[in-house]
Amino acid sequence: MKFETSHKPLSMFSYSSLTDIVMLLLIFFLLTSQFVITTGVKVKLPGAKNNEQSSPSKLVVTVNEQGRIFLGSEETPLDMLAGRIEAVKNKTNENNLIIRADKSVNIDMVIKVIDAGKGVGIDRFTIETEKQTY
Repeated sequence: MKFETSHKPLSMFSYSSLTDIVMLLLIFFLLTSQFVITTGVKVKLPGAKNNEQSSPSKLVVTVNEQGRIFLGSEETPLDMLAGRIEAVKNKTNENNLIIRADKSVNIDMVIKVIDAGKGVGIDRFTIETEKQTY
């Protein structure tokens, strides 16, 4: 019995391994993009040496340097903030309000945001900071 061997290059290229890699990369990027929460509002956060990573939340209030208040990425007047926080709280069942205040914002504005949250029954507040090395 004689076996025939050919030393000719393959004329057909298999795309199956390339397709597998592309699908894995696509799944990876789709999954990791869900963990990124950005409100779209640029603020300079105050620095802290002992900074903890906050858990992802839908209850994020941002106060920019002009004193404008945003719930998520939607601008909200201070007098309507409590009602909108309550609506998001009831929809998501979250009880932690994350406050992203610019470092130049007066502390009075942060206290007003905390007061609006307490008015609707939120008892946990996180003031977001960025990691700073001294």
